[in-house]
Amino acid sequence: MKLLALLLALTAVVRGAEPAFNWNSETIRCGNLVYGNNQTAICFADAFLTDAAKQTGLNIAPGFTRLALANDEVFNTPLCIFTGQGDFVLKNAERTNMRRYLENGGFILASPGCSNELWNTAFHREIALALPGYKLAAIPMTHELFSTVNKITSLNVKGRPSQLFGVFINGRLALVYSPEGLNDARSASGCCCCGGAEISESREVNVNAVAYALLH
Repeated sequence: MKLLALLLALTAVVRGAEPAFNWNSETIRCGNLVYGNNQTAICFADAFLTDAAKQTGLNIAPGFTRLALANDEVFNTPLCIFTGQGDFVLKNAERTNMRRYLENGGFILASPGCSNELWNTAFHREIALALPGYKLAAIPMTHELFSTVNKITSLNVKGRPSQLFGVFINGRLALVYSPEGLNDARSASGCCCCGGAEISESREVNVNAVAYALLH
């Protein structure tokens, strides 16, 4: 993984020159977005951050940093998780910042907490409002997301196949979305996702997402 670490470090230097998105700092943070009516992830497992640090050789913080989507501090991290439960409505400033963040190199992992359908419905509505002109599209298993660190050949939920969707901006995958769940529930604390259907390979997918976000 020494070559991957070198590539990631070089990418950080290049990205540091971008005025709207700068994460070239000593510690790389992953944001936990706070949005709508103070909604955020409750028990999304952060174990994949430690995995990513070990597998890339980079100084990645082992826990999430709570970041208000409407605050420009969001531009100081290359990757954010966007999850929760129940209906939500983004404020205009949050929609604007989401678009700016993604268009300027940011990366978002999005999924409902415990496969919550109300959150899924709200997500589709709000993404359409925040990202006019962009569409969610199926991500083929041949995409780099599935081989950057871990080689992932299939996605499964309770024994049946699953699929991820994404928003591509100028050819770059900027947002990854699972309608079922990307929480590594086995490593989560504070909830059991009872009745949820998280993707079995979530931890590996999330590690790859960190590396992909840093490389692109």
